[in-house]
Amino acid sequence: MTAPSVRHLRVHRFVGLQRGPKLIVTGAVHGNETAGTQGIQRVLGEIERGEIDIVRGSVTFVPVTNPLAYNQGQRMGDRNLNRRLQPTATPQDNEDRIANALCPLLAEHEVLLDLHSFRNPGQPFVMRGPADNRGDLEPFAHAAAEARLAMHVGVSRVVEGWMPAYAAGVARRKAQGLTPGAVHEDPSYGVGTTEYMRSQGGWGVTLECGQHDDPAGPQVAHTAIRLALLGLAEGVTLAPPPGRFECLRLAEVVDRHDAADSFAKTWTSFTPLAEGELIATRADGTELRAPRAGYIVFPDVSALPGHEWFYLAQASERGL
Repeated sequence: MTAPSVRHLRVHRFVGLQRGPKLIVTGAVHGNETAGTQGIQRVLGEIERGEIDIVRGSVTFVPVTNPLAYNQGQRMGDRNLNRRLQPTATPQDNEDRIANALCPLLAEHEVLLDLHSFRNPGQPFVMRGPADNRGDLEPFAHAAAEARLAMHVGVSRVVEGWMPAYAAGVARRKAQGLTPGAVHEDPSYGVGTTEYMRSQGGWGVTLECGQHDDPAGPQVAHTAIRLALLGLAEGVTLAPPPGRFECLRLAEVVDRHDAADSFAKTWTSFTPLAEGELIATRADGTELRAPRAGYIVFPDVSALPGHEWFYLAQASERGL
């Protein structure tokens, strides 16, 4: 794919002549996560050749959601697009300008499939939102529909609890009086594509297609897109979803306080933890141990002081 313009978003839309849901599929929200882009390009080719025919509802594809970051081969342009995603009347950076185009686009749709990848080795997984609720943090009314989508993207590991874990981290930072400016003290900073979609009355999932450079990642994305199109398209015939799912809940986020904070070993996401197992050591010698048996998720050896360092996960009581 040639380098996209950083002055616009390229959007592909197909509208069926029968009524149906409105699906949007996004790739490269982070510029170095290209599995989704490649999967989208492959599906676009199948549609153009008539191998897939959109007959109901509509589907919109955004192969490269952050062109600046994509062209640089980096996670971010000026900042993380998948944090504090919201329109603004006074855009200050590249990601603010993208948000002003992306947020109205998301709000036009009912369903989002957001395609990502991750740094360390590991198997693909899907992230879903909360149970139906009327709370203040993330009120929601489409948990059943979201669960069905999570079941039909071709992976067997399902993770939830992003916003509660992030909000709890914000509360802890405030309580500890950490230096303002070094941490983000607003729970809305945790709002990314799927969280914004839910805030607009829609629903969706984030699919992590595997490690960034895993050659299997684009196939994971391609399979997920085709599965998501099952209600819209003819010419899509795929195997049923996995028979068993592993459902996990993010329980806690731990921040890095000092550049000298260090992991006890090289961790990868979803490595099991025994209760009391040493995870990391602070610069002052304080040991961070697993409070209970579970898993480590999203360990970031490059995390800056005052930012998310790793998450702890537990088995979820919510099935599919």
